[in-house]
Amino acid sequence: MAVGTSRTGRKQGGARLRTPAPPAPRRSAKRTKDTLDASALRRTLHVVRPHLPRHAGLVVLGLLALLADVVFRVLEPWPMKFAIDAVSAALGASLPEATPLGLDVTGTVIACAIALVILVGGRAGANYLSTVSFALVGARVATELRTRVFDHVQSLSLRYHQRASIGDTSQRLVGDMGRLQDVAVTAGLPLIGNVITLAVLMVVMTILQPSLAGIVLVAALGYLLLSRTSSPAIVKASRSTRKGEGALVGSAAEALGAIRVVQSYGLEGTVAGEFAGGNERAMKAGVRAKRLAAGLERSTDLVVGIAQAAVLLSGALQVLRGSMTPGDLVLFVMYLKIAMKPLRDMAKYTGRIARASASGERIADLLDEEVEIQDPPAPEPMPRCDGTIDLRGLTARDGHGRPLFRGLDLHVPAGQQLGILGPSGGGKSTLVSYLLRLAEPDAGALRVGGHDVRRVRLADLRRHVAILPQESVLFTVSVRENIRYGRQDATDAEVVEAARRAGAHEFVSALPDGYDTVLGNRGDTLSGGQRQRLAIARAIIRRSAVVVLDEATTGLDPASKAQVNESVRELSRDRTTISITHDATVVAGLDRVLWLEDGEILEDGTPQQLAADPDSRYSRWMLEHRLEDDLATTTEESR
Repeated sequence: MAVGTSRTGRKQGGARLRTPAPPAPRRSAKRTKDTLDASALRRTLHVVRPHLPRHAGLVVLGLLALLADVVFRVLEPWPMKFAIDAVSAALGASLPEATPLGLDVTGTVIACAIALVILVGGRAGANYLSTVSFALVGARVATELRTRVFDHVQSLSLRYHQRASIGDTSQRLVGDMGRLQDVAVTAGLPLIGNVITLAVLMVVMTILQPSLAGIVLVAALGYLLLSRTSSPAIVKASRSTRKGEGALVGSAAEALGAIRVVQSYGLEGTVAGEFAGGNERAMKAGVRAKRLAAGLERSTDLVVGIAQAAVLLSGALQVLRGSMTPGDLVLFVMYLKIAMKPLRDMAKYTGRIARASASGERIADLLDEEVEIQDPPAPEPMPRCDGTIDLRGLTARDGHGRPLFRGLDLHVPAGQQLGILGPSGGGKSTLVSYLLRLAEPDAGALRVGGHDVRRVRLADLRRHVAILPQESVLFTVSVRENIRYGRQDATDAEVVEAARRAGAHEFVSALPDGYDTVLGNRGDTLSGGQRQRLAIARAIIRRSAVVVLDEATTGLDPASKAQVNESVRELSRDRTTISITHDATVVAGLDRVLWLEDGEILEDGTPQQLAADPDSRYSRWMLEHRLEDDLATTTEESR
């Protein structure tokens, strides 16, 4: 065991205190993107693409139906042409092959009507099949992508979660993902069909009448120019809208999560004002995006109207010269209408796709967050753990980049009850996060049960460590499931036994549905002591070799604290226990106490040894607690 000397001059076993080492070079922070990518749509497609191959069958079916829809669209005007030419010829017009089927006028019109019904019905069926196919693909891809993003978010380190807004992250998982899915079906699918339709019609119209096709081509080029000018501004405004909405959700979640404090301090007006300000900013950004999109749509309408007038004028003159039949003119006007619809739709869908691209970019940014803590490529097996803990040369910085630990060494034997004391900010909770690999130090080694924590799977490491935080976290599920979260394969009998050992069985049995009672948000329907005892039952059922208690009794009344302390003693029996606490009654029953301050172990020994030295920090701390207790007792008696 390493031996070191504390600042008070006493040699302490189990910890070696080194001369402060030079601070490790600060890790370069990941550059935050404040500028829009050259193609937000490209990033969105890159995020979605890996999920498409497993749905290849539906994608192919949808594409085939989409192509059939295009074919029916192209053929749909022809019955109208033949019918008009046949009627015109019957009225005396001299037209070649007015009835190509060799039928009389009535037969031709009837045949054309039947053909028109068949073509419209076929187009409707093909459109339905393509819409349903792509809707299924969109829903399934969105579901898989949402799961993928959620898994990625859960794998990110505490460093990310400490700086990220829960509301904004939730908005990306739900709101942005929903918009991406919706636009893929309502805009992406029609856009693909419209582009194919426009390309096919351009070929057909060029073959039939190149001069009129040229008018359509000029209109299409005019739309592309308008779109190229407007789209970047729409994307930028949409991105600001989504960012503002994410901040708004975060603000609401923060206020509602602290509703007791808000109401107790009369902060409703202040919080409402902040929310209203964010709401106003999000509204303005949304209005700007829609205004830009509407401007593009109306400009496209103007281009389409000019193109229609040009085709009507040019076609009518050609009919009068005899180079076109009235049916040809109707055919081209209908083709123009079909060809212009994609331009109108593309203008309408540009705004939607721009907003979807902004959402997709936010999802891509989330997936680009680096997973700092991962399983090693070839993990060592960790089937058992005796509970020993070893730290060697641990060096780290705090969240502000300032040196925290400087070559810290510590050995905790299996089964030892260790308490860590010290002022706030000294690194107590950070040390525990390293033990669970919730965060990583800059340098040094940490072993649990003889295994380097970086060389084993995270699940294996964390299976051997149970943590009881200051604020017990319960979920909106039954009491039984809350306890079973400690070990998913636990039986109902084991759940009840864990609750008995934690002193929770009596009050759980008194709940309306006993162990099947569904708890409210974060267990707020229970008292603080009851919540903590359920959390202890969850830790007991985990059967881990190491237990971490992080201020487990803070904020409890004396009666609840006594009950929880009894449950904690049951939890800690025969296990290596690390207690971060300011409860003098807890510390007095421990095997060993460390005083951690400014990232260094300044005192290390048994509670009796440290209390015997009047100059020790531990001794002064105990004296302060006794004075506080005496003052509280005197005040209570004087009432």
